[in-house]
Amino acid sequence: MKVNEADIVISAASKTQYPKEYIPEIALAGRSNVGKSSFINKMIQRKNLARTSSNPGKTQTLNFYIINEKFHFVDVPGYGYAKVSKKERAKWGRMMEEYFSEREQLKATALVIDVRHKPTEDDCMMYNYLKYFELPVMVIATKLDKIKKGQRNKQLELIASTLELDDKDQLIPFSSETGEGKELAWKKMLEYLEVS
Repeated sequence: MKVNEADIVISAASKTQYPKEYIPEIALAGRSNVGKSSFINKMIQRKNLARTSSNPGKTQTLNFYIINEKFHFVDVPGYGYAKVSKKERAKWGRMMEEYFSEREQLKATALVIDVRHKPTEDDCMMYNYLKYFELPVMVIATKLDKIKKGQRNKQLELIASTLELDDKDQLIPFSSETGEGKELAWKKMLEYLEVS
């Protein structure tokens, strides 16, 4: 997939602010600081379109990015970050539930998980939550460059078994540093988006 155009459209806090045009969307979910913004930037070959931060909890709204004027990437707030107040977490939860349960344009979710660690309880809850809404989920096992090649299969098996993945093809090993897994991620996404 060659990305010629990519831009942020809006940072939305509720459905009244969502883009109105009916184009397909892929949501990006994951723990705070897992690398969702780095994943977006690598996929679209831009350095800083999605702002990365070493401070967890940076994304506090639904950020809609238009790609090639054909579809949206939607970056949702990270979960599992303890330093955010309960009130703030509840607000994020309502915002995400509204989006995941009601957005007709949403075709699939990329759940970004750190390949170095066993999926957390929050990761499992998010995966099951998406399955509950019968949304297709692909799991992006990021930070692949941070582990030895000999450890990869063991870590990928751990992720697949912990999440109880229906299909191993849903699991895509990925590195934002080297670009490994990028072609496979695009292939999967384009199947869901039904665009070329």
